[in-house]
Amino acid sequence: MLNRVLWGVLASGTGLFAAAFYMEYVMGLVPCALCLAQRIALGLTLVAVLFVLVTPRWGRALGALLMACFAAGGAALAARQVWLQSLPPDQVPDCGPDIYFMLDRFPLTESIRAMLLGTGNCAEVQWTFLTLSIPQWTLLWFLAYAVVGLTVLIATLRQPTDPVPGALTP
Repeated sequence: MLNRVLWGVLASGTGLFAAAFYMEYVMGLVPCALCLAQRIALGLTLVAVLFVLVTPRWGRALGALLMACFAAGGAALAARQVWLQSLPPDQVPDCGPDIYFMLDRFPLTESIRAMLLGTGNCAEVQWTFLTLSIPQWTLLWFLAYAVVGLTVLIATLRQPTDPVPGALTP
């Protein structure tokens, strides 16, 4: 049952990547620094899901823990962007150059800082669906993925250990 859920996470996460690239390259929406950081968190979450699917019990527990952590980190980034979008216009931070320019011209630490904290660009709502913005949808997906990761972790740790081959059993 949990394997099906994990395959669903993998499929939905791939769909989220496809939607992000469609919005960027077809619709012309320019991703802000926080959006790109969320993409990285999603990619790490999906790698952890693959790890869970292909490893034995303890690798599965580690992968589930990583999945939950990466998804929680992505949720924190999305929550930060939702917060920026909810600020009154006079409290929105100043806009800065896009992240590609920053990575090319600024020190890496400054670029990463902008990527994690966001700029005024991140406060702009570029698209909505059912009244929710992109980061609001992303926050919901990340929270769901974190719950799945924790559920898989708990289920894996509650499984009885496999007996050692050749050992006498009572």
